[in-house]
Amino acid sequence: MPRPTLPPGGVHAGARVVAAPDGRGGTALPVLDGGGPFALRRTRSGAPWAHVTVVGAMTAPLGGDRLTLSAEVLAGARLRVGSAAATVSLPGRGGAPATYDVDLSVGEGAELHWLPEPLIAAAGSDLTVTTRVTLAAGARLVFREEQVLGRAGERTGRLVSRLTVRRAGRPLLDQELSFGPGEPGWSGPAVLGGYRSAGQLLTVAPEFAERAPDVRLLTEDPGGGEGVLTPLAGPAALVTALAHDGLTLRRLLDRGRAAAVPGSAQPVSRSDAPGSS
Repeated sequence: MPRPTLPPGGVHAGARVVAAPDGRGGTALPVLDGGGPFALRRTRSGAPWAHVTVVGAMTAPLGGDRLTLSAEVLAGARLRVGSAAATVSLPGRGGAPATYDVDLSVGEGAELHWLPEPLIAAAGSDLTVTTRVTLAAGARLVFREEQVLGRAGERTGRLVSRLTVRRAGRPLLDQELSFGPGEPGWSGPAVLGGYRSAGQLLTVAPEFAERAPDVRLLTEDPGGGEGVLTPLAGPAALVTALAHDGLTLRRLLDRGRAAAVPGSAQPVSRSDAPGSS
């Protein structure tokens, strides 16, 4: 059978995770399959959770790459997904854009914490990230995404990120962020206003239907970043933040999460990586 023809320097690869109750109060991983740049590892966790870390097996995404990553959390399961390091988008040989598609599904009474490290748009890169999340009515979700525009001392590449979340068949959140060359006004006061990092943290919890968190402004002194916690029209709260660097951005997102769910376990941060304790 002939091998498919790929764009110059392009890789087509994907990874898939399925989490299901193991019948003993924990979560099993009947499917844990990665190819190309995705190496999936089950890391230490306590019941009822399963914890998966995405390890980069090769440099990606490069221009021309077509990458997919999916996670399905079946009814009653608990899954945390993180990454071992930041993802860096790089230019390819032929200047072709890259795509990265993420599909997440969370069943009734299940919970997913999706907490990867930041995505860095290196100079000359061109990446479109599309994330689709499907939630059952009783599903729980903590979803974080962070974008850092350029490595230290360099200009940013082009980055487009589309996030669509549906709960019980209805839209909960649908937004698109566009940064970098060719995107009008992206660095102006209406968008980034001079900041170099942007991120958001979405929390979906059934109890928010009865009592949603209040709107709260989040700041990081001295002038390092700013953000806001906002309840959504559904049992969800969204933290949106901007900062000069990724570390400050993470602090703002964690602060917003704590304000939305007082007393909750904090999202995984760089100082609390999987398997570090």
